[in-house]
Amino acid sequence: MKEYFKAERVSENVWWVGAIDWNVRNFHGYETSRGTSYNAFLIIDEKITLVDTAKACFVDELLARIASVIDPSKIDIIVSNHSEPDHSGALPALIAATQPEKVVASVAGVKTLRAYFGEDLAIDAVKTGDTLSLGKGTLSFVDTKMLHWPDSMVSYYDRDKVLFSQDALGMHLASSELWADQIDPSILDYEARKYFANILNFQAPKVISLLDSLPGLGLDISIIAPDHGPLWRKDLETIIGIYRNAAEQKPKRKALVAYSTMWGATARCANALADGLRSQGVSVVVTDLYVSHRSAIMTEVSDAGIIAFGAPTMNNQMYPAMADVLTYIKGLKPKNKIGFAFGAYGWSGEGAKHIAAELDAMGVQQPIEVRQVKYMPTSEDLEAFFNCGVELAKALG
Repeated sequence: MKEYFKAERVSENVWWVGAIDWNVRNFHGYETSRGTSYNAFLIIDEKITLVDTAKACFVDELLARIASVIDPSKIDIIVSNHSEPDHSGALPALIAATQPEKVVASVAGVKTLRAYFGEDLAIDAVKTGDTLSLGKGTLSFVDTKMLHWPDSMVSYYDRDKVLFSQDALGMHLASSELWADQIDPSILDYEARKYFANILNFQAPKVISLLDSLPGLGLDISIIAPDHGPLWRKDLETIIGIYRNAAEQKPKRKALVAYSTMWGATARCANALADGLRSQGVSVVVTDLYVSHRSAIMTEVSDAGIIAFGAPTMNNQMYPAMADVLTYIKGLKPKNKIGFAFGAYGWSGEGAKHIAAELDAMGVQQPIEVRQVKYMPTSEDLEAFFNCGVELAKALG
């Protein structure tokens, strides 16, 4: 039985033919609580062109949407802007179904796709400045290496002024609405910031370089069409601004206090610390690691000026949930942070010291020494944690 899906028009000559993944909740360690989309685009020109595909399991949906516009066998060119399997998994099936004249990817993309699908994959390399004439319009390419894979590139269709930005300027958000201007702005802001924090933060300087280079490329952009989330036809500066602000990593007067607790001691210390921070006008987010996913915590880390992590010692180590979160955050390379390590212990007390070592490895300034309590905090201990919050706020300025 054939699938029944319809394409949606993006512009006069471009159609959205992607897939909506309503149910995905884990994206290589990132919690996608609102699902995602795998956007693919069909350009109707003298050379009919497909830009990107989707996960392999959505191939029937892609083919059905394409078939609602044209016979898939009429596709002449397939462009792979990004070879990660959520965008290329359906590529072999699409090639088999369409028998295109040409398949193109970046130089690194050719290598990656052949590693995934076999060295005999017929695919041509393109680089920054290369163009493909589609007849009445032209497709041009710009390498965006490490945004967020070595193979990443963006494509631009001049006839309709559409920038196919692959994973850049996107977000994980499944929606029945195609356009960003149809969606609650607060949802767009949060999901874009979350996406940047968890996918692109480690390459923040490259994002700034890309955004700075856009005016010099001479591209007259009317539509931004990323590979995940909604498309932008109005207020393009909104999504560009969200990305630029995130990439600049300028800390707000905000603190994240994240902790694990075994018998409640570390939680009590965390709350006293947070109260001290609040007393100095610092906006505070307090969370137990068993309540918040690591990707939600990283989203809060991204714009916090202060990041405080607390955990008990367990088997001479920091608590496992804390080790998980700090390993994840370290790989995303947050900058411009003031940190604080704290915790509770019964007899050995290594846990908070290990937290401090991880913060040090991230280059996080720690103006206050590690503070721990034995078994349960006394009133004096809680007062000391309150005062630590005051001192951290002063250090933030």
